[in-house]
Amino acid sequence: MNYSVLMAVIVCSYLLGSIPFGYILVRTFLGVDVRSIGSGNIGATNVARSGGKKLAIATFLLDAFKGWLPVFVVLHKPGLAAAVGLPLATLGTIAALSALIGHMFTIWLRFRGGKGVATGLGVFLALAPRAALLVLLIFTIIVIATRYVSLGSLVATAAFPAIVCWLERDTFPPAALLMTAAAALLVIFRHRQNIGRLWSGTENRVGARKA
Repeated sequence: MNYSVLMAVIVCSYLLGSIPFGYILVRTFLGVDVRSIGSGNIGATNVARSGGKKLAIATFLLDAFKGWLPVFVVLHKPGLAAAVGLPLATLGTIAALSALIGHMFTIWLRFRGGKGVATGLGVFLALAPRAALLVLLIFTIIVIATRYVSLGSLVATAAFPAIVCWLERDTFPPAALLMTAAAALLVIFRHRQNIGRLWSGTENRVGARKA
């Protein structure tokens, strides 16, 4: 195994995932530190709380892109996997997990990052597009039915590993499936406060006015 190439994939994916687009956009266009607003998160949902709805859309798209890009590059450069000595899908999931960790624990903001929904969607789209589109449909249905974005994110994220096992069992080796599950668990872990609010009935709904 070529550990130098493996480390290069991990570090580059992490650094790309670490780019705090929500923080940069809100600071640049509104002159505010998004971490001082709402949940203190740098993701699109909290950017929307700053009053910058267009900035929130831009944050979501950029966060998804930064997750998608390193995985896409790895999966379309089979020579990297050959050099490392790993199956292509396994190296792709390593890049995905590294980018996701970068977003959640960004080095540029003292390891305080986002919850990983948009970046998770990006890495999932690159890893397994059919499965990602299915979980996006699940997310949309749940949000429309309940008006809880967090609930949609949690259920869709939890469903992703199972859908990958169903659709990609012939192309994803066990290690890749395990890391896909690990990525999903990370996103769920970052939503632990939302889980508590959902349980207590205090979670905010889409379109609901705050008291």
